[in-house]
Amino acid sequence: MKYAKFYLPLLILLLARFSLQPLFVDRSLGSKANPIRIALTPSVDAQKVTTNGDLLRRFLEQHTGYSFSIVVPASYIAVVEALGSGSADIAAINTFGYLLANGKYGAEAALRIVRRGGETEYRGQFITHVDSGIDSLYQITGRRFAYTDPSSTSGFILPKAMLKKMNITPAEEVFAIKHDNVVTMIYQKQVDAGATYYSPPDKETGEFLDARARVVKQFPDVFKKIKIIGFTQSIPNDPIVIRKGFPADMKQHIIDALLAFQSTPEGKKALFEIYSVDGFTAAKDSDYDALRAIIREQNVDIENLMKK
Repeated sequence: MKYAKFYLPLLILLLARFSLQPLFVDRSLGSKANPIRIALTPSVDAQKVTTNGDLLRRFLEQHTGYSFSIVVPASYIAVVEALGSGSADIAAINTFGYLLANGKYGAEAALRIVRRGGETEYRGQFITHVDSGIDSLYQITGRRFAYTDPSSTSGFILPKAMLKKMNITPAEEVFAIKHDNVVTMIYQKQVDAGATYYSPPDKETGEFLDARARVVKQFPDVFKKIKIIGFTQSIPNDPIVIRKGFPADMKQHIIDALLAFQSTPEGKKALFEIYSVDGFTAAKDSDYDALRAIIREQNVDIENLMKK
């Protein structure tokens, strides 16, 4: 009994402590109990995204004082829904995903990616075999034409809109799924022309970086056999998006930290490992209005397109 008199009050105190402790845990956004969630959709090996994402997390925590967690959703459509439900606060997402997240849930573009050579925009290119007899876009009328896939901005949405605007009608249109497949089909003369992504040559070395480079090992003379005959309009690169309702002061603090991250050697390497990009630049929602107009003109259902 004498032990009971001693241990019973102690037991009551311990139970009270563990019962009441959760009431005093800091659960504000950015705390350890409620970290800021960053969604990084894997465009490369998921392990590379996870490893480099952890480096980003540690850098942001050190430079902002907030706690972060990195999540790797399975798809862009999953990122959109996470931004809508609040299970993601910040996300790296493709352009279509951003337009959907903005339209459905009010998410906003904060930054956009910068690619090799400082490119902040991208566009599609029209290509053909040098033996096709095609020297201008108008000569595509009545010929066989290959796109990549219906969800590709540079390989379908932009070139399709441009041909339609110019009243150019191929005799046959096929989807090759991948950009390198389009190049291969033209090289092998299965189609007369096609559309792929365009990247300008390296400013220092002159190395070609457009879609033809994807098959140069298989076809070493591809740059001699396939020529560019035109380009689509340019649109901004993919954005870094922040969900609606995210505190403005925290938003700016995190943007500043992301810009600081890209200026470090470790940060540059990590960003290239994750998304093959050099860094970020400022962005705003109106940057994407031109693409919105094209989508309206073509009556594209973005949500259904992204689910394919």
